[in-house]
Amino acid sequence: MKIFKRAAVIASLLASGYIAQAQTQNWQNMDLQKDSVFGISVEKAYTELLKDKKSKPVIVAVIDSGIDTTHEDLKSVLWVNAKEKRGNGKDDDKNHYTDDINGWNFIGSAKGNVDYDNLELTRIIRQQQKQFGSLNSVPSKDTAGLYQYKVLRSKYELKLSEAQQTLYGISRFVGMLDTMLIKLGNNNPTAAELQAYTPQNPAEAQIKQVVAQQLERFPDFKTFREKELDAAVAHYKEQVQYQLNLDYDPRAIVGDDYNNPTERYYGSGDATGPDADHGTHVAGIIGAGRNNNLGINGIANNVEIMSVRAVPNGDERDKDVANAIRYAADNGARVINMSFGKAYSPNKNVVDDAVKYAISKDVLLIHAAGNDAENIDITPNYPSRVYQNGDTATAWIEVGASGPDNDETLAAPFSNYGKLSVDVFAPGVGIYSSTPGSHYDYHDGTSMAAPVVTGLAALIRSYYPKLSAVQVKDIIPKSAVKVEHPVTIFEEGQPKAVQMTDLCRTGGVVNAYKALELAATYK
Repeated sequence: MKIFKRAAVIASLLASGYIAQAQTQNWQNMDLQKDSVFGISVEKAYTELLKDKKSKPVIVAVIDSGIDTTHEDLKSVLWVNAKEKRGNGKDDDKNHYTDDINGWNFIGSAKGNVDYDNLELTRIIRQQQKQFGSLNSVPSKDTAGLYQYKVLRSKYELKLSEAQQTLYGISRFVGMLDTMLIKLGNNNPTAAELQAYTPQNPAEAQIKQVVAQQLERFPDFKTFREKELDAAVAHYKEQVQYQLNLDYDPRAIVGDDYNNPTERYYGSGDATGPDADHGTHVAGIIGAGRNNNLGINGIANNVEIMSVRAVPNGDERDKDVANAIRYAADNGARVINMSFGKAYSPNKNVVDDAVKYAISKDVLLIHAAGNDAENIDITPNYPSRVYQNGDTATAWIEVGASGPDNDETLAAPFSNYGKLSVDVFAPGVGIYSSTPGSHYDYHDGTSMAAPVVTGLAALIRSYYPKLSAVQVKDIIPKSAVKVEHPVTIFEEGQPKAVQMTDLCRTGGVVNAYKALELAATYK
């Protein structure tokens, strides 16, 4: 699943008491000493270290939901397959992917695209249900796999029940709010107008109080309604109708043999897809045109961004992830960004093999740690650097999300963490970047933190092209800025002070300036 869901992330921010306000644009590129925000010193690096240096272009693959290939701040930095002729319906370069101009789409075909998909848990239950049936109909005698099925079925039913109840609660809240707006005679009231309204019952009094508090974070009621309430309703409808719906399976539109996890050649050349918001935002952080008077400044100034579409609104499938990694590696990517993750991986061996293949071709993989405020040393988050045989991927960086302030709030409250599993933290709160239609917006999540590190890796590989993927993987954690003060995480909703060394291997936040200084010493 794309590791950014506004409703889910905002819910964790609010539950923790942490208010995620829009930050200064490009704050992730700023310097702690100069700008008083805990960015990664990108602008300082360009000014002081890279001013007279030459760079080489680096291909960066974004495995995601798709990228708006017409975006004003991205179209000049997109990877273009020069061996392929646009729109002629032929596989000109004989790589088995017809018309792959800006990348490839593994979750679509000429018939259309997968937009929504199930959670992996739903797919597992649907498959096992063929053998075991419902919990009420399973045989009394235990059989191989039955106990696991019962456990997973209980987890599934709990998630579905929670989603249904939350959707009902939010929908009811919105319905009562709409009734209040009718009484007000204004569907976009100011804070003062809302304050002047006299509630007619306790429910309206509570709604008034909640909305008044939230309006402090938004320019007007309409923005609050769209970005919070409407987004939350859409999020939980998506869970109930698609992600947790055992009767919904969109895979047929792809046209592959899904039962063959090693199948390689399927999909389409549509590198954008039906919902490219997430991938477009990620791409902008990495390499949106710099100093062009448009939108934002990406981190790396000499990249070619390849769109590999494999992530729907739901959990990505192992087969598609594996093929996306192989496609990127075969077509010249030197860094791969993976801002997605899920709790189950039934074909992990296929993904492991693809990761090993990419690393054998000198590719560095960057993965987002996830947004569930979980310790992923304990709670699995896939894909992961640890192979099924216990070996570890050598060119892999796992990234948690940090905020702009050098205080106890530095670790984003939604970010997953892990003393052993997460390497570094990077800016992931209130990140302003490109969105479809040549627009821009603020998003939160480890999905935003991972491309910060990907942009840094591309910057290093661009200015020091002789360095290997493993060397760059070594440089980025070694040069992270150590955080000496305690930070706050939330366990079961309660704050807990910990050291950053308890949250990641380095105990620090990545830094471009220090990384480039260190890279210059490598041979």
